[in-house]
Amino acid sequence: MQEPTLFIGVDVSKAELVVSLGPEHRPRSVGNDATCIANWLAEVPPGALIAMESTGRYHGLLAHLASQAGLTVYVLNARDVYFYARALGTRAKTDGVDAGVIARYLAEHHEHLHPWQPASSVQQRLQDLLTRRAQLATQRSALKQIVSGVDVRDIDASGVYDALDGLLGAMDEKVQELIASDARLRSGCQRLRTITGIGAQTSALLATLFSRFEFANADALVAYCGLDPRPNDSGTKRGRRRLSKKGPSPLRRQIYLVGFSASHSKALKLLYESIRAKGFASTEAFVILGRKLLRVAFALWKGDGAFDPARLMPTNDLQKT
Repeated sequence: MQEPTLFIGVDVSKAELVVSLGPEHRPRSVGNDATCIANWLAEVPPGALIAMESTGRYHGLLAHLASQAGLTVYVLNARDVYFYARALGTRAKTDGVDAGVIARYLAEHHEHLHPWQPASSVQQRLQDLLTRRAQLATQRSALKQIVSGVDVRDIDASGVYDALDGLLGAMDEKVQELIASDARLRSGCQRLRTITGIGAQTSALLATLFSRFEFANADALVAYCGLDPRPNDSGTKRGRRRLSKKGPSPLRRQIYLVGFSASHSKALKLLYESIRAKGFASTEAFVILGRKLLRVAFALWKGDGAFDPARLMPTNDLQKT
């Protein structure tokens, strides 16, 4: 008789992992270091499924070691688990309760989840650099907001901005160096950069994503980015569509900026205007245009051609040009 699958939920923090093997077991604590994790994994039966929430970098060691141990690993979207816990009516919130919720979520949804795949050394370094770059750029903008409206005429803050700009530039150079070291990333980025609105940073971000994850189709990619509109209908009433906003928010923001940039280009300005003519606000139109270009990026990554803006233009707009 085949043993039932063991579903393991892990609540991850910087120093500790809280592990749940289901409601019939008490949660246990494991140190979040290589030795403690390896000792615990040696006790886990083969064929077990293990899930944890994405926590920035704290879950990475567990995910890698569990994968190396031959276990199927899932890194869950924290937003999904949060709303799942609310739907269960969970009243208490402890690390043990959270681990139990993750285990239950895994048991109910594992057939529809995609197993986590470890990144190569180049992919991991690129992902880390691009993530930190986005955070640094955000902090630079926040710093400007802090001093806006304050009289700083006799205070020289240029050194701070120069240092931040220098660090951003150094990170950009390293990203391009890593891409140049990998033939697939290099050729893919060259094709992606032919797309109006996509520059060095966005092409690096998308190439890193595409090289690591095998999306079934463009719809799956759009859903991963959280750019898929969700219906809100009831009976004959058609509610307002809103983005699911799942997946990495920096990636979603970057696609929005692609749409914003493309809307001001000569090649795609007419397409942007045709979207606006349908009644969409400017922000909505930037998102729609960015989503169209994301689909194009996916197709170019899979193929070997270059971007042709005419293929995106509505027929009536083509007749005007």
